[in-house]
Amino acid sequence: MNLNEIAKIIEGVLFVSGEGVEIDEFKTRFDMNDREFNKCLDILKQKYDNNSGINIIQYKTKVQLCSNPQIVENIAEILNPIRERSLTKAALETVAIIAYKQPITRIEIENIRGANSDYAIQLLQSNNLIEVVGRKDTVGKPLLFGTTESFLKRFELQSIESLPNYNELLDRIRVIHSEGDSLYREFTIPEDDEDKQKQSENKNNENLSSDKDNVNDSQNENNQVKDVD
Repeated sequence: MNLNEIAKIIEGVLFVSGEGVEIDEFKTRFDMNDREFNKCLDILKQKYDNNSGINIIQYKTKVQLCSNPQIVENIAEILNPIRERSLTKAALETVAIIAYKQPITRIEIENIRGANSDYAIQLLQSNNLIEVVGRKDTVGKPLLFGTTESFLKRFELQSIESLPNYNELLDRIRVIHSEGDSLYREFTIPEDDEDKQKQSENKNNENLSSDKDNVNDSQNENNQVKDVD
């Protein structure tokens, strides 16, 4: 295998990885020395020069593909709105409840929403809109959630005190089923996220049903013991 072919493979690995890859991984895999690896890197650097939207960088012991710094603002203008649309309506409803009721537990959130909120909470945490702020001093020590500075930036608020009336917000959230009815921005629900949310809610309902059956079985056994006595 010649160096041009190896360079193509390195290029593919870096593209799929999306993160920095140890240089030694390539050198070991293709039994290359430093000089040979650097030649492969030069091939890629010539391809991904400043005239390309992609650059290749080497830092410490890793190599990585990255965007051209010259077009970073253009990239942000396109990607940021796409990332904002990744929030589901359930997540918007959940983050609104957390914003007004923080610190608040998952069970308390679900009591207000009337639906399972596991996936919505995970989505909000992955987007750095909420964080764990402590544990409630009660049985089980459940986690308490609150909003982050990123939440304020995301919804263009100076502080939590800048939020609109709570009842008004919840009333509007309950009817977020038509386009453009969001209090903050217009969001669409990715099909994958919606399916995951439904699966999470169905699983929770199955667990609740199973728990009820176990309780009923236990009560029946106790009644039978009493009859024998």
